[in-house]
Amino acid sequence: MGTASSFAVLAGSEVTNTGPSVIDGDLGVSPGTAVSGFPPGTVIGGTTHVNDGVAVQAQNDLTTAYNDAAGRSTTEDVTGSDLGGRTLTSGVYEHTSGMQLTGTLTLDAQNDPSAVFIFKAGSTLVTASNSSVSLINGASPCNVFWQVGSSATLGTGTDFVGTIMALTAATLNTGAEVEGRVLARNAEVTLDTNLITSPDCAAAPPPPDGTPTDTPTITPTDTPTGTPTSGPIDTPTGSTPTDGETPTGGDTPMGGDTPMGGDTPNQPTSQDIPGSGGDIPSGDRPTPRIPEGNPDTGLGGSAIPAGGPTTR
Repeated sequence: MGTASSFAVLAGSEVTNTGPSVIDGDLGVSPGTAVSGFPPGTVIGGTTHVNDGVAVQAQNDLTTAYNDAAGRSTTEDVTGSDLGGRTLTSGVYEHTSGMQLTGTLTLDAQNDPSAVFIFKAGSTLVTASNSSVSLINGASPCNVFWQVGSSATLGTGTDFVGTIMALTAATLNTGAEVEGRVLARNAEVTLDTNLITSPDCAAAPPPPDGTPTDTPTITPTDTPTGTPTSGPIDTPTGSTPTDGETPTGGDTPMGGDTPMGGDTPNQPTSQDIPGSGGDIPSGDRPTPRIPEGNPDTGLGGSAIPAGGPTTR
């Protein structure tokens, strides 16, 4: 539909209205310039365009849509029959002369929201009073189109659905309501206390393809490779001494032989024989007594102080 999709009413020559009609959407005319009956008619949710650039472009887009619908291959030829009382699924339905609706026409989308219904009338489209179009199972007014070879007329109290694209003119009798659009390429649109609501036909998002959303890959935090700031206490380089062995990691004790397996250390050689002239180790070791007199018997003589005999 192009820019014509925003129009609830679009005429080629003029738009006339009687009574408090409500137009929910744009109202326009081109190449004509006559719009009358507003008020008491009102335009809400849209703007009135009188042969301006918007109206001109909308008429061009209407012509494109009209020709597209007229060129569609027919699914079923309904010539000679009334559409009232029938339930139709998506398709292209053609009547080679005047298309009629008496009663209720039901359009079944069979739970397909993209189901399209196109009706091609060779000459006129006429509905009887209080006729209606009913939508079931997800059918949308955005996808219902009426391509009319001459003029369309909706009877009093008709409850209609879809976009009327009339080559010549369109007339809505008292109280007729349309959930869709009333568009005439070359002549007038005539209204009488009507409600026309242009549907919100924004493009629907494509259905999901069933592919689940990818789960993001989370890389675990790397284990630190650095050397810990505190570590085990260094083990001494020397071996733990065993009984009778000299520790390799320390100095040999001074002042005597190395202890062997717990034996009492030998006294220094300089102390084995008193007065031998060796150095007496420092310390608090008791001073040995030198026998008096005869060394063998200890008789006679006086005690000789420690450290050796007195030189005479």
